[in-house]
Amino acid sequence: MAPREQIVTTHHLNGAEIRVYTHLAQQPSRAVIYAVHGFRGDHHGLARIVSHLAHYTVIVPDLPGFGSSTSMADLEHDVNGYAAVLAQLAQELQLDSSVHLLGHSFGSIVAAKLATTRSFASLILLNPISELALESDQALLAKLTSGYYEVCAKLPARIGEPLLRSKLFSDAMSLVMTKSKDPSTRAYVRDQHRAYFGGFHSRATLAQAYRASISATVGDYAPQLDLPTLMVGGMQDELGTPQTQEALRARFADAHLVMLENVGHLIHYEKAPQTADAIENFLQELAASS
Repeated sequence: MAPREQIVTTHHLNGAEIRVYTHLAQQPSRAVIYAVHGFRGDHHGLARIVSHLAHYTVIVPDLPGFGSSTSMADLEHDVNGYAAVLAQLAQELQLDSSVHLLGHSFGSIVAAKLATTRSFASLILLNPISELALESDQALLAKLTSGYYEVCAKLPARIGEPLLRSKLFSDAMSLVMTKSKDPSTRAYVRDQHRAYFGGFHSRATLAQAYRASISATVGDYAPQLDLPTLMVGGMQDELGTPQTQEALRARFADAHLVMLENVGHLIHYEKAPQTADAIENFLQELAASS
């Protein structure tokens, strides 16, 4: 697969320095995708999917407070705050209504909120959050994790920082969430989490974002949206069972659901080719019908 040309730009909004990674389409260019990564990640998390969408220009900002972007001074690091800054960024990048909007995991909630405030050609949701963590089978884990973030945010920096950035913590998360039995895939997921999940700007930002990630779902915004929507989920996703994904799909005016076998919440790592195929088919069908 030929390498993609990447352009990196820096934008200053709401007191944050925001880094944006634009992967230019190979010819023939088909469309532009504006993508929102998940909690604790950055643009690297979508790299495998981007690589399989060669004929689409994909624009992936590092959300404020994560990756190469600094925290915001004027907005909360929650769904509303992120949607607001992404709307401002879209304006600055001159993205019009022909652009497709994509969100993964926590980014699916942010993208759904953003789509209520700005026009897009379609909405693509990967591992969409279809149930509240505190009301799901993962409620205990969510409460423990929330407490962990809150405590680490209050501890002295010399203690709290290493705890939050520890490889032990990221390795435990990788072990729980990875469904593939393939050793190379499991190693890839572990190495990605080790490399990028410690890339948050501050402990306070991390705690804010985590509270937001477990306090909302895509369903909070779905009834307000009538644009064509694609949902791609994993059959073993602890944060969105097949039943709750189907219930979420029904809340949209025009949504199609694709569920992938033998994967959970990490389709962007474990099932990137299949996820990209679902996106490609959806966008091609959309283009043909317009």
